[in-house]
Order: sequence, then structure tokens, then C-alpha cells
Amino acid sequence: MEEVNKQYREAAAYLASRITGNPEIAIILGSGLGSLADQIEHPVVIPYSEIPHFVHSTVAGHQGNFISGTLGGKQVLAMQGRFHYYEGYTMHQVTFPVRVMKLLGITCLLVSNAAGGINTTFKVGDLMIIRDHICMVPNPLIGSNNDLFGPRFPDMTRAYDRELICLVEEIAEEQNISLKKGVYVGLTGPSYETPAEYAFYGKAGGDAIGMSTVSEVIVARHADIRVFGMSVITNEGYHFADDFVNDGEDVIKAANEAAGIMTTIFKELISRI
Repeated sequence: MEEVNKQYREAAAYLASRITGNPEIAIILGSGLGSLADQIEHPVVIPYSEIPHFVHSTVAGHQGNFISGTLGGKQVLAMQGRFHYYEGYTMHQVTFPVRVMKLLGITCLLVSNAAGGINTTFKVGDLMIIRDHICMVPNPLIGSNNDLFGPRFPDMTRAYDRELICLVEEIAEEQNISLKKGVYVGLTGPSYETPAEYAFYGKAGGDAIGMSTVSEVIVARHADIRVFGMSVITNEGYHFADDFVNDGEDVIKAANEAAGIMTTIFKELISRI
């Protein structure tokens, strides 16, 4: 465990030497949502390849940079792209950046992703506040507990911070932005879900489905980091016409088109935290 913690500290020390200020808010930007980082003022861009013990993002739509700067009048740290279990990485590698964030003093994490709509009222381009999740990937806390970060059995009753959810709902009402709210189902991927799987997880209480986020959230909550999550609905998984296919390029296109609205929400949320 001490060797692992040494790696966390080395990565945190390198980032601390490069970033500006003392950010307490971090953002993880999912597929097609990296353009939100373009709104960060006075950016310092740090490729993952330069950070000790970081792996590399291999997925289209994930640019692979940490960005430090100002957003919404606050110092922030943003991940422009994340790591996924389906890339062949371990859960330790997938969640490594979150624990590094904790050592850097991050107290609040905003996560975003592209997701397939299970709820039949959802349409492509909708934004969904994540109020809860269903974890269908290996739990990243399996193994010896790392007491440096949190307890053996962390509570997940309120994984997604209710105060932050209320703030976003207020922002959306003020700016006349329509938002959905629901449960995110996290699967391993990389294959898209079958019609039967969409139906199954819908009956289990899921509203949207994707291949990321839940492991990051579990590790963040283990480390007592507040979390707010939002999904962009990039395809409608509740109907399957004869010519329907799930396509990765379409997912990124839909996420890009919604990124502007998400940027507006995140900037205003950051300003109010």
C-alpha cells in the first residue's frame, strides 16, 4: 500500500508544481465534452503523458490533458478525457486521478458523461442530472482498504450531493434550461447494450446507461469529496427500428452539440459553490 501511496504523492507533487492557485473544484469531462475546457481562462495544459504514473486515454473524444485555470470565477482543475475499464486498465488505474485530486486539496468533483437514454421520455441532446447510480462494474475499493483516503465501508446513500443538485435545478430554472433527472447505470462496455439489456436496466430503475463515472464517484465519496454528475443523452436506447444502430461517432456529435449548455450550467454552479 505504501508503494501505491507513493505513486499518488508523486503524481500530486508534479501537478502541484504546474497548476495555478489552490483549486478545490475539479471536473471530469466525458466523451465529446472536452470543449468545456476551452472556456477555462488562463489555462495551464498538462498532458497525461507527462504526469508520473498516469496512463493514457485511448478513446476518441478524450484529449488526454489536465487543465488548470479559472472557470466561473474560481480556480479549477479539469480532466479533458478520462480512463475506462474497457481500455484494459485496472480499476486502480481508472480511478488513480481522483485520489491524486484529493491529495491536491480537491473537495468537490463535477463529473460528466455521454449516455444512452433508457427512460422513454428522454431525447437525444437532453441533459440529465444524476441523482443516483447502479454500479455494474467491479467496485474500485475491492482489496485492502487505503486508510489514507477513507473508511473500509463508505456510505453511498447520498453519492450525488443534494445541495449541488438543488443549485443546478435553481440555475436551470433561472436560465430556462430544461433538465432531466435520473439514475445512471454504469457498465463495462465496450460493446453497446442490446435491446434486452436496455429493457432490463430500465426495469431495474435505470434512466440512462454508459461506460464510465460510477467507479470515479465511488472513489471520490470514499475520500469524502462532494460529487455532482450530469449525463448528455446521446442516443435513445428504448426503441430499435430496423435500421437503428448505436454509433460512436454519433455519440460524440450529440455530446458536442450539448456541451455549450452544460458549460453554462457548470460555470454558474462553480461560481456558487
